Amino acid sequence: MPYLLHQTLEVQVQRVPTRTALVREGRSSSYSDIDALSRAMARSLLQQGIGRGDRVALFLDNSEQLVAALYAVLRIGAVFMPVNTLTKADKLGYMLDDAQASALVTQHALAEVARQALLLAPCIRGCWMVDDGHPPPQPLPGQLPFPHADLASQQPLEIATQGIDQDLAALIYTSGSTGRPKGVMLSHRNMLSALHSVSTYLGLREDDVLACALPMAFDYGLYQVLMAFALGATVLLERSFAYPARVLQNMAREGATVFAGVPTMFAVLLGMDLQAFDLARLRLITNTAAALPVTHIQRIRSIFPQARFYSMYGLTECKRVSYLPPEQLDLRPSSVGRGMPNEELWLVDEQGRRLPHGSTGELVVRGSHVMRGYWNKPTETAERLRPGPLPGEMVLYTGDVFRSDAEGWLYFVARKDDIIKSRGEKVSPREVENVLHEIPGVQQAAVVGVPDALLGEAIKAFVVVAEGCSLESRAVLRHCQARLESFMVPRQVEFVSELPQTDTGKVRRASLQ
Repeated sequence: MPYLLHQTLEVQVQRVPTRTALVREGRSSSYSDIDALSRAMARSLLQQGIGRGDRVALFLDNSEQLVAALYAVLRIGAVFMPVNTLTKADKLGYMLDDAQASALVTQHALAEVARQALLLAPCIRGCWMVDDGHPPPQPLPGQLPFPHADLASQQPLEIATQGIDQDLAALIYTSGSTGRPKGVMLSHRNMLSALHSVSTYLGLREDDVLACALPMAFDYGLYQVLMAFALGATVLLERSFAYPARVLQNMAREGATVFAGVPTMFAVLLGMDLQAFDLARLRLITNTAAALPVTHIQRIRSIFPQARFYSMYGLTECKRVSYLPPEQLDLRPSSVGRGMPNEELWLVDEQGRRLPHGSTGELVVRGSHVMRGYWNKPTETAERLRPGPLPGEMVLYTGDVFRSDAEGWLYFVARKDDIIKSRGEKVSPREVENVLHEIPGVQQAAVVGVPDALLGEAIKAFVVVAEGCSLESRAVLRHCQARLESFMVPRQVEFVSELPQTDTGKVRRASLQ
């Protein structure tokens, strides 16, 4: 049984070396192919002094190079940091500096963003750039060539297994209510525990083909690869879901059996003629990130009657929390289920007292998949990780409010904080508001999420303009588009004379919603 995450790849190289591990844009890579590229990358990292405990940022599109780099980082005992390719330079620079990252792996198309970010991160000791078909840019400071897999066969890389399962494997940044992203620290044990539990309740098999059109910087996308590699299955890895017809064509061609989606993706799919694609082999469909409307679930099930549909709930701090068995969909279609294997859940009131079934309260999670904490943020960590029922253990207070029925099935109610989930991504209102306040003439700004059939939640901005100033919504949106990732840009802007406030001066977001 592997106790380090990268050992799952090594097991498959010994067991099924020629089996297809990954398919991308019609190109197939076997487990031995991914292993060879990973070893070559690991050697290059080691030659630059990158080693155990160092953080390595992976600012890449979904690709075989990203997968190989991920395992390369792990096999030298370092920590990988997947970064969304929509991330702007100032945010990327903050993340690199906050993590004190030692290395950055990126691609030609993202070179200028990376170049600007590096000005904010003098901690970076080495950069590697992948040829993604775009014209080669000017080299980045300290840039090294991305190694070719054949280098591994010429000079076999032998690294003595080092580390234990409590060592950090990943640092995944997620938006926070302070407006600055927080780095979620996940150990090898955390991630192996999560992927084993999820694979178990889904009943994943080594003959499965998992279609992944989600970014690997999003843990839902990342775990499609990790679970497949742990089983010896195949991943159909898509760059994105920007061209859904192409994704479906690829799924039909490769005989996809598992599809992971978020509400935005399903809303797009339901607007298409899905009968035009041969997806008869599809046996599992999963949804998380935000609740899927019951009507959408019903339509998906009618289109794919042969597939089992799983509604799920999770958060980066522990990967996954609950799932609804497909046989329960007709009985409780709006539920996100109960806890997964090797996990304990309960609800608490405002005083932290455990509540019985049939109550409403904050969800608490206990299990080996719960994060180690937030990187360099002891105060925020203490808010989320608190003493559990057994001496010496810590459990996760999710910050999310649920109600449970008499049998313990969970129903999501609201978030205790103000995080908005749009297009399956977490959006910090404070981060958007900070950008709005940069606009000359903006006196006050508040951002809320409003229900949207396509996005889950759409971002709406309320803006108070200083007296004598003139501002149009188009100008506000242009500024946001230049400074924010696309999923963080408001869909609506409303100008108001004042914002509703509490006695302590805080904005009443509920009133705005």
